[in-house]
Amino acid sequence: MTNPFVQKLRGLATLTNDDAAALETATARPRHYIARQDLIREGDEPGPMFVVLEGWVCRYKILPSGTRQIMAFLMPGDACDLHIKLLAEMDHSIQAITTAMVATVGKAEMQAMMLAHPNIASAMYAAQLVDEGIMRAWIVSMGRRSAPERVAHLICELYLRARNIGLTGDGEFALPLSQAVLADALGMTAVHINRVLKELRLAGAMALKRGSVTILDPVKLIQIAGFDENYLHRRLRRVA
Repeated sequence: MTNPFVQKLRGLATLTNDDAAALETATARPRHYIARQDLIREGDEPGPMFVVLEGWVCRYKILPSGTRQIMAFLMPGDACDLHIKLLAEMDHSIQAITTAMVATVGKAEMQAMMLAHPNIASAMYAAQLVDEGIMRAWIVSMGRRSAPERVAHLICELYLRARNIGLTGDGEFALPLSQAVLADALGMTAVHINRVLKELRLAGAMALKRGSVTILDPVKLIQIAGFDENYLHRRLRRVA
């Protein structure tokens, strides 16, 4: 079975067989997490870098009122917190949304691998820049996009990210996110997001059912979202 971490980094830099072997060795002992289990909590001492191999994971914060804001979704192949050991404590939590297999790579091991394999270093830095681009897009959505635009934009993004790792087919892809989880990510109530999803379905753009999304009309969904995939940087500039 293809290692999704290797698959993702191959899309960001040219990796040799030795590079791929080093990545597979570093992620060869993943840990199993159940849905809603925290990998690490806000206030904890930062640990190793997490690499998602199976399942979905999210970053989140709990507000004093008890409400939750999800700040990122992590799919198979995604890694987080390359330089987290530089901080004294975590400023957010990371939790498995579904059952997940997550590998950990220690700071020293990661640094040694990046020194020995410059291609891996290039891919990791590129992945970090893409993550920052996604975070900027989310900020724009929260600040300026209407509710239908916000939902449509997130679905477009998740579809493309899922397609990059082979999780889509015929305009449909697995989306193991409840309406409550989507609401927490989009700064909406569950009632509001239910209404928006119905609007998008009646408009013929997309349909959400339990565990999956069908893109009924890609052009319409993109138009509603005002979606431009440039922030996902799927076409990186190759530096000689």
